[in-house]
Amino acid sequence: MHESWKPFLQNQFGQDYFHALSNFLHQEYIKKQIFPPKAQVFSAFTTDFNAIKVVIIGQDPYHGDHQAHGLAFSVNKSVAIPPSLQNIFKEIHDDLGTPIPTHGNLQKWSQQGVLLLNNTLTVEAHRAGSHRNHGWEQFTEAVVKKLNQDRQNLVFILWGRDARSKKSLIDTNKHLVLEAAHPSPFSAYSGFFGCKHFSQTNAYLRAHNESEIIW
Repeated sequence: MHESWKPFLQNQFGQDYFHALSNFLHQEYIKKQIFPPKAQVFSAFTTDFNAIKVVIIGQDPYHGDHQAHGLAFSVNKSVAIPPSLQNIFKEIHDDLGTPIPTHGNLQKWSQQGVLLLNNTLTVEAHRAGSHRNHGWEQFTEAVVKKLNQDRQNLVFILWGRDARSKKSLIDTNKHLVLEAAHPSPFSAYSGFFGCKHFSQTNAYLRAHNESEIIW
């Protein structure tokens, strides 16, 4: 994780809710197949807190084999692009006219200041939502509150019900909030396609003298 996150993370790690979450996860990793691998759970926090420009909030990690690696919606280059990410790439293409990538690794986004944060950071293999209500939601709420409080002019991109539940934590006088349906094939046609969040994000960044994201 980046040094800029360590005081915040250490504070969270010392709280009672996180002790309970850690105990739960310890047993889960022993008894079951859990994604992402332990060493990658906090991969999102390699992005410098002070360099973040955009926050994309997902649901929980991909629950298929070899998919999740700690960045929301991202997979390693050797892994087939999941349907939700295919739809994200389609929307970027339709919005900005850029070519559709040949792989699904989004580290290039995080290196430009995009925090790719899932609502829950772990999941049991092949059981979507299996680690909800064990403490991760409190942790990610604290992350959003910290960003909202300490930073200015961020873009928060909230796709789907879980992400949109965080809207009340964000001061819309300080930040831009963009909301849409989740890019999953089950909901992408209910408001995700055509949302133009990528061009809106870059327009907002330009207006606040920040460099655009190369999506």
